[in-house]
Amino acid sequence: MNQQNFQQVISLIDAVNSEDPNKETAENKQWPKEYLYSLRMSEMLARFKADADELLKIAVRGQHIQRWKSPRSDYPMGKQGYYQWRTSLYTFHADSVADLMTEAGYDENAVERVKNAVGKKAIKMNPDSQLVEDIASLVFIEHYMLDFAQKHPEYPEDKWIGIILKTWKKMSADAQAFTLAGKIQLPVPLLPLIHKAIG
Repeated sequence: MNQQNFQQVISLIDAVNSEDPNKETAENKQWPKEYLYSLRMSEMLARFKADADELLKIAVRGQHIQRWKSPRSDYPMGKQGYYQWRTSLYTFHADSVADLMTEAGYDENAVERVKNAVGKKAIKMNPDSQLVEDIASLVFIEHYMLDFAQKHPEYPEDKWIGIILKTWKKMSADAQAFTLAGKIQLPVPLLPLIHKAIG
């Protein structure tokens, strides 16, 4: 594929994510939430794997595409409802990115590869899926973990250690090493808990 196809699909992803009615403030500016998230994902990919090919760049940019259209509240409370929501989200995001890639002129093989990565297929065996998982985990730690903690002051320490460990175990050894090398900004108020969790 040429650069024109790539730029077209990135523009299409950005256009739909810019429709997010949910806003987030960053750098003294209000952003559509999922558009900001997608920019953070791309920025982290550039830091973590600068030589990523264009299909990986598309997968990372579209990982949360139009997430607001499938809210958690549409599914039952509890663990089972949560997993139903997550599974349907993977399919929704993968299909949405695939449609935009097809519109931009990508062939079936390219579309399928990105679908598998965005859909988190065979994470520990598919390096593309693992990379998307790594970038999502790194972005969560750097940009969203502290906000999540502030929304749940009722969580006891052992629950937080479990959440941190769960994120840590999702990451590849390379992403863990990247974190330990100080390549991402850790949330300072949570540093004692992070150190306790990952030892």
